[in-house]
Amino acid sequence: MSSKEKPTLGGTRIKTRKRNIAAPLDPAAFSDAVVLIYQDNAGDLELVAKSLEASALNFSRYGDIFFEVVFIGGRTQTGSVKSDEGERHTYSIIDCEPTREAILPSVVYIQKILRRKAFLIKNLENVTRRFLQSLELFEENERKKLAIFTALAFSQKLSGLPAETVFQPLLKDNLVAKGIVLNFVTDFFNEYLVENSLDDLISILRRGKMEDKLLEFLPPTKRTTESFAEHFTKAGLTALVEYNEKKIFEVKLKEIKTVLTSQVTEEINVDEVIETVKQQVKDAKLPEIDVVRVIWDGIMDAVQWSGKNQQQNSNSVLRQVKTWAPLLNTFCSNGKMEMELMYKVQMQCYEDAKLMKVFPEVVRSLYELDVLAEDTILLWYRKGSNPKGRQTFVKGLEPFVNWLEEAEEEE
Repeated sequence: MSSKEKPTLGGTRIKTRKRNIAAPLDPAAFSDAVVLIYQDNAGDLELVAKSLEASALNFSRYGDIFFEVVFIGGRTQTGSVKSDEGERHTYSIIDCEPTREAILPSVVYIQKILRRKAFLIKNLENVTRRFLQSLELFEENERKKLAIFTALAFSQKLSGLPAETVFQPLLKDNLVAKGIVLNFVTDFFNEYLVENSLDDLISILRRGKMEDKLLEFLPPTKRTTESFAEHFTKAGLTALVEYNEKKIFEVKLKEIKTVLTSQVTEEINVDEVIETVKQQVKDAKLPEIDVVRVIWDGIMDAVQWSGKNQQQNSNSVLRQVKTWAPLLNTFCSNGKMEMELMYKVQMQCYEDAKLMKVFPEVVRSLYELDVLAEDTILLWYRKGSNPKGRQTFVKGLEPFVNWLEEAEEEE
């Protein structure tokens, strides 16, 4: 083997790791460029949209700044909603008149932009949330414009504005306490209901998780049903007031039913349960007719159903009726309440297949326990107005009714 040294390559190459070198951020230049497009087109939003589409502006990096320019005419100062140094245009949402006619073109314009640049949807959401959380930094007239814009955005189904993005940021304690939020949502509701139904509005509130929390829009010192009704009635929103009253009513009924079912399941003393229900009804100021329905539901919800065994199910229902008859008797204080109870029993037996054949036995048991009077049963039998399952139930109750009529004749 040769002892000569093997040759080596000269100028050794050292490998270096490649790095992504980011272009320097220049939000001010981007803002000025967008403002210039507005100015060059004299605020004609159709022409502005075309110019933006043809430009080489970096929207993916400066999406938030773009919407700041749309809303207030220029880039905002850090920690503020006011324009920063630099160019500013006067065709923004904040600069226009506080009317739907003046603001709607901006909604349509934003929708067009989002169709071409869908990635900006998140930026619209970011800027909207930030502005709503900073409502106190806007003038009253500017807040009204933002409310109208937001209502029109929902009405036009503008992308990028989930309901929670609007309602949740509003619930800042300081904004609510000053009444700013109440005024904002009042303008929002009024504008939205111009072209949409109350059901549509409730759907938005439901998506925003505010359907059951409308009172939270009011300052803590005025957070009552009466104050809510007074404010929104004065604002011409009586349908919303009626809805809220109905919702609160339903919540109260649900609370009574929950407590009652729990006590019945735990087999609390019937006298104690009666006092509890009486107090709840008094506090909630509920009509007796609704209380009768809830009491029956609460008693039945506590039944431990055995499955498909018809006789066991029948026995369970009759056992509940016998045990809690004093409670039913307390609130079935007249013929009208008794008839309501019969309708309630009829509906449950109609809607639950395992109880279809139990109806006559339940009615007879309620009669024997002095919950239902003879006159009530005969009136239901002869003129009962609820048609659901009526023919079947009338036929099943016929032997008992015949017995009642024979006893009446003998007397």
